Amino acid sequence: MTSILIRFVANAVALGVAVWLLGDISLGEEDASTASKTGTLLFVALIFGLVNLIVKPIVKFFSMPLLILTLGLFTLVINALMLLLTDWIVGDSFEVDGFGAAVLGGLIISIVSWAVNMVLDRDDDD
Repeated sequence: MTSILIRFVANAVALGVAVWLLGDISLGEEDASTASKTGTLLFVALIFGLVNLIVKPIVKFFSMPLLILTLGLFTLVINALMLLLTDWIVGDSFEVDGFGAAVLGGLIISIVSWAVNMVLDRDDDD
């Protein structure tokens, strides 16, 4: 249960960083309150986590030849597609403007999510 919560927090932080760094990825209205944007961010993080849990393994399986051929770089395209799918599912409250923004957003989300997971997922079994 803790690992699910850590992944959820990591996704939320990573999505927040991507929205903050890229002008082409936005959360809701620009004049919306901070609480409204935070709620939207948490909802988007939940949907993004479900998309990555359900859809991403299937897409990776069927694109395995491309992943091998590109030595894993096709993962950037898969991450961009998952971000665009999240945009499509969520609707107007989360927008990604174009495939280029999705690729950069996917890269930022991957790096930040990895870093947050490294910080939060400490096993003190020593």
